[in-house]
Parts: sequence; C-alpha cells; structure tokens
Amino acid sequence: MEKQPHSKTVLIMLWTSQIILSVCFIWGASMKLFLSIKELSMMWPWAGEVPVALVKGTGIIDLLAGIGIIIPSFIQKPKLVWLTSIGTIALMFSASIFHICRGEASQIGINVFLAILAAFVVWGRK
Repeated sequence: MEKQPHSKTVLIMLWTSQIILSVCFIWGASMKLFLSIKELSMMWPWAGEVPVALVKGTGIIDLLAGIGIIIPSFIQKPKLVWLTSIGTIALMFSASIFHICRGEASQIGINVFLAILAAFVVWGRK
C-alpha cells in the first residue's frame, strides 16, 4: 500500500510540532549544559539531588533530540526524524518514570505533551 501525501495543513502541523520539540529540547539542553547545578536546582530541584553526570548527560541527549528532530528534514533524511521522534517518546517516558518515582508526578505534564507531539511526528513522518 502506497503512502498518501499529507495535506498542506498536516504538513504545517508536523513542522510546527517539530519546531516546538526542537526549541524545547535545545532550551533544556542549554540550561543543563551551561548553568551551574546550583542555578539549575533552584528551577529543577532534582538537578541538585542527582549526579552531575546525569544532568549533563541528559543535556547532551536533549541537544541531540533538538537537532535530530529538525536537521534531517533539511538534508532529505526523513527516516532520521522518525527515529529521533521514537527516541523522544522513549526519553519522555523515562523522564516521566523518573519524576513519578521521586514523587513529582505533577511535574510530568511537559513530558506527556512532548511525547504526544513526538508521537504525531512519528505518525506523520513514517
């Protein structure tokens, strides 16, 4: 069965979702990679309670997600966008579990939102 092309509206929604995901992840990465742990822990208490390597490691993963959700579309590698979106869902699922285990279930709204956007991108870019 051949894939049907998406309407212009769906394509705009896909690009908007990818841009939102990219901006969110690059913003998160810059916070985790360039702010001190003391500054981060004022915004995100968990950052001061886990090893610095975990904070910086998730910053690198966030940066890769932010780049990987956009750049492959420009270099005609849409399969990489799809794979990045799958990874984003896994990342947001892991972040949700992390926060739930810490008693911070009220903090997972953004994780759920980003996972839903990534799921839409998975659907649209397959």
